[in-house]
This record gives sequence, structure tokens and C-alpha cells, in this order.
Amino acid sequence: MIDKNIIKTAVNEWLAKGDYYLVDLEMTADDRIVIEIDHADGVWIEDCADLSRFLQEKLGEELGDYELEVGSAGIGQPFKVIQQYRNHIGKDVEVLTADGKKHQGVLKSVSDDDTQFVVTVKEKQQVEGKKRPVLVEVDKTFVISEIKSCKYLLNFK
Repeated sequence: MIDKNIIKTAVNEWLAKGDYYLVDLEMTADDRIVIEIDHADGVWIEDCADLSRFLQEKLGEELGDYELEVGSAGIGQPFKVIQQYRNHIGKDVEVLTADGKKHQGVLKSVSDDDTQFVVTVKEKQQVEGKKRPVLVEVDKTFVISEIKSCKYLLNFK
């Protein structure tokens, strides 16, 4: 059985040659090694194939009977690493809070300590001089460890 840290070290060696980053590395009970990578400009199938070949050449026999699966982080899937938040600044996201509320808006920023992020959302608020509430843009701060998920929202406008 191959150690997960050996695989991670080899993956990081390949990732270092570009602006790619590791999103997830999982070794499943059914003898699969599942690796997810990402890049600010997206990941192409050729990138996944290149990483797979690199790992097979580098680790060879150590992989044993494991099935190797290399892919990109799925679009529309919840973010798993802080770099995904940074890559989506200025884009529409959906945040699912711990209490089950959904907030949609534009990801504005990520804190320097990588613990929080700000999303600009539209909320109805009562404005002085108006009879009815109006939509206004409000910055909401979310603590990453206190939300269920945050994901990129596909926009077909």
C-alpha cells in the first residue's frame, strides 16, 4: 500500500512547474486514488493526462493495484481550498450558511489570513424617503470555517 504523502509529494512536484494547485487527494476504500487539480485559467484534459503519466512514471510499481483518477475541480462544486476563493474574486458565488440560508452575490475579497471572505449581495432595505423597501448592495462577511459551502455560480446571461 502506497503512502498518501508520497503521492502528494509527487503531485506537488508536477504542480510546481505551472500555476496549478492541488484541490483534493483521496485514497478510497475500493483502491482508487482520486486527485483533483485546478488552475486560475481552468484545467484541460491534456493537463490531467500529463499529471497521470508523470505519476505513473515517477511512482510506477508503488501504485500497485490502485486505479489512478486525475481530474479538475468540478465547476459548480463547492470550493475546497482557499486558492479557489482567490481565483473567483469578482465572480458570482453562492454561499450556504450553517443554518441553511443561501446568499448569492459577487465574491469581493478574501482576508489576508485566509479565514474570511466578503460577498456583495443585494438585499431589500427600507430607505428613508421611500415607501417600499428597495434593493441595495451590501457587503457580507463570512467565516470559512462557519459555512457549509461556497461555490461558483454559472451565469448564462
